Amino acid sequence: MIKGVGHIGIFVKSIEESVKALSKFVDFPELTIKESEKMGVKAGVVNLGGFELELIQGLEDDGPLAQFVGEKGDMIHHFCLLTDDIDADLVKLKERGVEMMDSTPKVGVRGKRIAMSNPAALNGITIELSEP
Repeated sequence: MIKGVGHIGIFVKSIEESVKALSKFVDFPELTIKESEKMGVKAGVVNLGGFELELIQGLEDDGPLAQFVGEKGDMIHHFCLLTDDIDADLVKLKERGVEMMDSTPKVGVRGKRIAMSNPAALNGITIELSEP
């Protein structure tokens, strides 16, 4: 069952530059950055009093994510809905005709089971389901 919004995922050119810019708006503890070679990204999570921003940067300077951000600029990629039963929610979504990029959960950059929707499911906005 969906429990609420977990975070907003933002594609960035540089996590460090984004953190420097964000620190002008809000103070936050030191950022932990995790890498996933399998996914080709590194991510840093900024906690803003119970709500998180997930800053996502490509591992390769000339990789597809870096090229995308180079063309479009930093941008919101997805928002995350927290679920206490990702498997059951994926079945419900399939029954409702929601197209998913991930028909079965995978382990995300933060070590949690996640599944991403097809962006077309919400007019271009990707939704991530994630176990807390």
